[in-house]
Amino acid sequence: MLVLYDYFRSSAGYRVRIALNLKGVDYVRHEIPLLENAQRSPAHLARNPQGLVPALEADGIVLTQSFAILDWLDARHPAPRLIPAAPEARAAALARAMVIGMDVHPINNLRVMRYLEQTLGADAAARSAWTAHWMTEGFTALEAMAAALPQDGPFLGGAAPDISDCFLVPQLFNARRFSVPLDGYPLLLRAEAAALANPAFAAAHPDRVSPGA
Repeated sequence: MLVLYDYFRSSAGYRVRIALNLKGVDYVRHEIPLLENAQRSPAHLARNPQGLVPALEADGIVLTQSFAILDWLDARHPAPRLIPAAPEARAAALARAMVIGMDVHPINNLRVMRYLEQTLGADAAARSAWTAHWMTEGFTALEAMAAALPQDGPFLGGAAPDISDCFLVPQLFNARRFSVPLDGYPLLLRAEAAALANPAFAAAHPDRVSPGA
């Protein structure tokens, strides 16, 4: 049985929950309350020296970083594939995922927001402007990338979701939390609507896994 250590509102954890559900892999979930700094506890640092979530315990080892975990899941549980096998399609799917996973999410996550506030003295308005700027820049690029895709299905992955859909849905959830306007991204919203109609995505939603749910 796999053990997932994550936080219900963590975008990176949300991605992994989606992937596990899409592949029908059973797992037990342990909540790591980020607002209480549980990610910095000795027990969690022993799992992940970065003090981040998610961490996935599997076969006596602990995997970290959501990209690496999804790649491992594709290798160990190939159906359905999230990262295409064909080189060109693989590169395109990874590029879409990286817009969010490399360029948007890391500079808007909790530890960055805390640094902006506690070290640089950025007030709530400045932090909100920061968040909206980087999300808008990323979504604008991703919408253009989606427009260049063959329109053979509602997902970024086409007829079925791929790794970029696993990254997109949590980031749109975050965008709404921070009141980032989304009307200018019809293709992203279409992919999100198709994803949220899928039980695997729906079951991974933070509202479904929240400690108070």
